[in-house]
Formats: sequence, structure tokens, C-alpha cells
Amino acid sequence: MLKFSLQIHKWIALVVGIQVLGWVLGGLIMTAIPISRVHGDQHIAAPVLAPIDLKRLIPLERQLTLADNTDVGSATLKNTPRGPIWVLKSAAGSEGWWNAYTGENVDEMVAADARRFAASSYKGSGKLLDVDYEEPAPKEAQVSGPLWRARFSDPEHTRIYLDSFTGEVLSRRSDIWVLYDFFYQIHIMNFGATRTYNHPAIIGATVATLFVVVTGFILLWIRLSRDLATALQRRARQ
Repeated sequence: MLKFSLQIHKWIALVVGIQVLGWVLGGLIMTAIPISRVHGDQHIAAPVLAPIDLKRLIPLERQLTLADNTDVGSATLKNTPRGPIWVLKSAAGSEGWWNAYTGENVDEMVAADARRFAASSYKGSGKLLDVDYEEPAPKEAQVSGPLWRARFSDPEHTRIYLDSFTGEVLSRRSDIWVLYDFFYQIHIMNFGATRTYNHPAIIGATVATLFVVVTGFILLWIRLSRDLATALQRRARQ
């Protein structure tokens, strides 16, 4: 029975050991790389936004009339690289963007605007290589599209994702972020979009790891008890 228990323990430990290796490697990467480098803080240059001129600002009630919007669920005034914008969201979830000075509907940015706003949001030795309109948004952006992606020539291959209507930076990515994110997903055993710890795979692996540790102690205790009993018997015979 002990031999059979040892075999079960070894095979489960082998499977668990592979994931433990992933946990350790993921933990090493996440502690060795400063989170500021992952976030690309060294390349962040916050764009200087002109303060909102309250005298020119269209009141929300007037904006709703101009937009002919009778189904608004929420309204947000944003000061963006393209100036102040009313973001009107309907109860159904659709959004509209309106110039808060003129009341006119805001169209999506053109490439020239994307290049200008991307350059103003970046600092470092890299040069702006190109901008691409993305719809749907790439997975690494972790935001919904449409948006503009700007690529830079620095060693990290920085990518900046801009809101196609407001010009705001939605996310920053780089090769360092990709490496970090890969090991983070291994660490939490979740390659989905939610990146949550509360899923069956990691719970099952944790239970299996606990089983291996507990049974390991039990088997060790049995083995040590037998060795001690054998040693005592040998001493009694002497």
C-alpha cells in the first residue's frame, strides 16, 4: 500500500511541479522587472492641455438639444488633446462625442492628428515610426476599439494606443510588457481576457499542490517512523 501511495504521490508531484516551475518563473520575472518599466513610465510625457474656457462651454442641456439626444444615460465632460468634449452615452450603451465649444459632432481623428498626439505623449530617444488605425483593437491594448496605434523606434519598441475620437492615451505597450504579461498569465494560469485568479485551473492546481505537500509529510513521517523502529530494534539486539 505504501509503494502504491508513493507512486501516486510522485506522479501528481510531477504534474504539479511543472506548474510550480511556472509560478516561480512568473514570480521571478514580476519581481525582477520594475513595474514602472512594464508600464513604460520612462516614456510618458503628459500632453499639456489648455484649461477649459467656461465662458465658451456649452451647457449640458443645450448640448443635449443640439445632439437631439433624449435617451442619455450619462454625460461626461472631458478635457482632451482635441479640446473639451462632451461624451454622451445612451441608456443602451452607445456613445457620441461632441465639441463642448461648438456643439458639433466630433469625427474620428485622421492620421496626422494621431501622429501629433502620439508624439506629444511620448518622451525618449525613439522616433515615431508610423500610426495605424485599428478596428477591432489588438488584444494587447486591452481596450475596445476603434483606436490608433503609434509605434516608436526605442529599444522597448513602445506602442501607444490612442482613443480615435478624443486623442487620449488608452494604453501603453512594449516588448517588456509582452514578456511580463506572458509570465503573469502563466503565474495565474489564465490566458483569457479577464486575467482573474478565481478560475478552476488555478484552484485545481493549488488543491493538487496542497495534496502533494500534505501527503509528502505523511509519507515522510511513515518512512521516518519505520527507520526509527528499525534502528531501535537493531540497538536492542546488540
